Amino acid sequence: MAEKLGIAGSGTIATGLAAVGSVTGEVILWARSEASQQRAQAAIEKAASRLEGADVSRVTVTTNQDDLGAATFLVEAVSEDYDVKTPLLQKLAELAGPDAVLSTTTSSLSIEKLAELSGLGDRFVGLHVFNPVPLMKLVEVIFPAAATDATKERTRALVEALGKTGVEVPDTPGFVVNRLLFPYLFDAVKLMEETGLDAKSIDTCMKLGAGHPMGPLALLDLVGLDVSKAIGEMISTEIPAKVDEKIAAGELGRKTGSGMYPPRA
Repeated sequence: MAEKLGIAGSGTIATGLAAVGSVTGEVILWARSEASQQRAQAAIEKAASRLEGADVSRVTVTTNQDDLGAATFLVEAVSEDYDVKTPLLQKLAELAGPDAVLSTTTSSLSIEKLAELSGLGDRFVGLHVFNPVPLMKLVEVIFPAAATDATKERTRALVEALGKTGVEVPDTPGFVVNRLLFPYLFDAVKLMEETGLDAKSIDTCMKLGAGHPMGPLALLDLVGLDVSKAIGEMISTEIPAKVDEKIAAGELGRKTGSGMYPPRA
């Protein structure tokens, strides 16, 4: 039986997941305001247009949080901050039906802690999906100690139905990908500071020399420098001064039009 996804959030991860979810079943996405509702609808339609089998008619974008109560598998997809996630997860736990599973898309926070704070630890799971969701195949799956066998089985089935490859990883800061990735990304910034090389030169070296599809500095801009800093702090990685300077100047990457790369002419 296909799960009915209920997604709390309207950002890139949330809308990408909604588009992917529409391939196999119904999706309800909650946005905080009418403006974010409109942006989310447009983002879902754009993502779905590039995804075989996606059907936007299966996606309902709402500003009524209570609508999420109809979902069988709830997904929290808001910013990487315990103070933001905790009250939302607790509200979702209240709305959840007696058999609904509750999940978080956190990329670095403790799943055990979030599960405990939610009050629904036996039906809780971390689903670290990657951006852009329609293209990236990996999902890091993290179960808290209290998760039941039924929760685990349904999670594995959902990940497979979404066309993703799930890898169950330990509940350690940054899990696997970010723990290994972000020290490398910040090292690229330090190299830029030390040598004066521009972002394009460093990225070209890593793409052509190491076979990476995207250079480290372009990837920082894609993730967002503010989000990258939060992840770096969570995994106890030194944050380069240049990253702090860019954040202070409001240059956060692609979402602001400028970051490690200058604005496009």
